[in-house]
Amino acid sequence: MRLKGKTALITAAASGIGRAAAVLFAREGAAVAVADIDKGRIGDTVNEIIKAGGRAHGIPCDLTREDDAKRIVREALAAFGGLDILWNNVGHPGPGRVEGVDLDDVDLALSLNLRTVLITTAEAIPALRARGGGSILFTSSIAGIYGSPFSPVYSAAKFGVTGLTKSLSIRLAPDGIRVNCVCPAPIDTPMLDIFMGRPDVESNKHENLARMKQVIPLGRVGTPMEVAQAGLFLASDDASYITGVALPVDGGYTAR
Repeated sequence: MRLKGKTALITAAASGIGRAAAVLFAREGAAVAVADIDKGRIGDTVNEIIKAGGRAHGIPCDLTREDDAKRIVREALAAFGGLDILWNNVGHPGPGRVEGVDLDDVDLALSLNLRTVLITTAEAIPALRARGGGSILFTSSIAGIYGSPFSPVYSAAKFGVTGLTKSLSIRLAPDGIRVNCVCPAPIDTPMLDIFMGRPDVESNKHENLARMKQVIPLGRVGTPMEVAQAGLFLASDDASYITGVALPVDGGYTAR
């Protein structure tokens, strides 16, 4: 087991990439705190882990709220007695347009993609230091490496996540805390339909998805578990000399 004896906190862990990561990390020996706004699906994820013989604790939260972004760390510590891994997976597609954009939509995207992950990370750093080190992961995006005309606000926020990853990796290296991010291409999650079918994006979601598949060398979208496997590697001791990396999980998209 690659995470035996470790504890992990994963945000947006009730579905999609987060749920796949929670199930996989538990299978690999970690006790997992499952944080999400969806109380029902939190229970589903926790039950799946427990039925498989793992350890999990559900934490309902609204990460647009600063108090909740901090509280999830304290609750994970109370449940498991320490913290070794934090995966900031929460995110939001944001608007497709810039001209005539609703600034409330912009604020929500910037908050969930960047602001809240900074708050949660700041709260977790002392706990990771207390363990003598650990691993922080962020879910960025290929839009955090290359500009996205399809999602400029999301891209701006994810560039911030990638920059935060690299900056924190240097700042926290003396503490033995490694900081990396995964940068997925489109992944088959509930958020994919939102991305491809936003009302302020030209053309319909089926056309948008078909165009995206055409420019991915492997010719398909990825699965949540494929991203979770990449995160598992980065969180584990197998990646003990890797920090500051923005790892594309993209079917070859960024190799073009």
